[in-house]
Amino acid sequence: MEIFIKTKQEIIRDYFFITLGAFLMATGIGVFLVDARVVPGGASGLSMAVHYLSGGTISVGVMLWLINIPLYFWGLKELGKQFGVRTFVGFTLNSFFIDFVRGDIPGLGFIRMQDSQTVQELLKNDFFFLILIGAVLLGVGLGIIFKFGGTTAGSDIIAAILRKRYGIKPGQAIIIIDFFIIALAGFIIDQKDLSPDKPALALTFYAIFLLFVSSKLIDVIIDGFDYAKAAIVISDKHAEIAAAVMNELSRGATALKSRGLYKNIERELIFTVITNKELPRFTEIVHRIDPDAFMIINSVHEILGEGFRRRI
Repeated sequence: MEIFIKTKQEIIRDYFFITLGAFLMATGIGVFLVDARVVPGGASGLSMAVHYLSGGTISVGVMLWLINIPLYFWGLKELGKQFGVRTFVGFTLNSFFIDFVRGDIPGLGFIRMQDSQTVQELLKNDFFFLILIGAVLLGVGLGIIFKFGGTTAGSDIIAAILRKRYGIKPGQAIIIIDFFIIALAGFIIDQKDLSPDKPALALTFYAIFLLFVSSKLIDVIIDGFDYAKAAIVISDKHAEIAAAVMNELSRGATALKSRGLYKNIERELIFTVITNKELPRFTEIVHRIDPDAFMIINSVHEILGEGFRRRI
């Protein structure tokens, strides 16, 4: 579907930045968080929990990929082709880079960036700054992936399915999932006594801090100072576009009567509000249905209503 809206150079650019984002995210997890026993939640956090439970025999990257594969196909079945190539590339690269930077790929055991003198010094003497670096890399990396149309699967897919089936808001679903995974990891760390220097509860608080910092950075990377977009679409296929926006993005849309002065043609234009994360998907939907559609997209600073969080 990209052929309708993207040049070859733009597609190459998008995949370059998705790769960069996956590497930054993987560095944050694999180098700064795994050995610190601070779990970020989501599929990454679950894979770390399994890694701890196995005594380190199962690598984080392999486990993350194995967790995401069934979620990916579940997303394809429940939600359609929106979980396509970019999602697969995103979580596969993230999984690969985690094991790459940790030296868990056969023949690359000499890399082990987590054993560098700088990281070990931070782990022993400046734990808070270590976690802060991990949170920054995680948030910036994931923000870049989202900004250029990719995802890393995991809890995003579960949240989208729960919204479709039960009407649960994605933000609420992700918070519940992350809380459960952080609690599970804390229990495993406590039971196996994996962090004798710090109690499991303290690591749990670090994990909550990590989620807060990384989520704010994701918003900054994706949104800048505006966190949503107001879009107006002028097209002869306005009914099909409106239906697709409501069905595929689960966003409301309003049809407004209008008259084009140049050709004196009356038609309905579509007005909707979407998040910045949904913008690439929205433009893809519009151009897939009508490559000649005219779109006006404005940044929105504040939205009060269902489906959008209040600006803090």
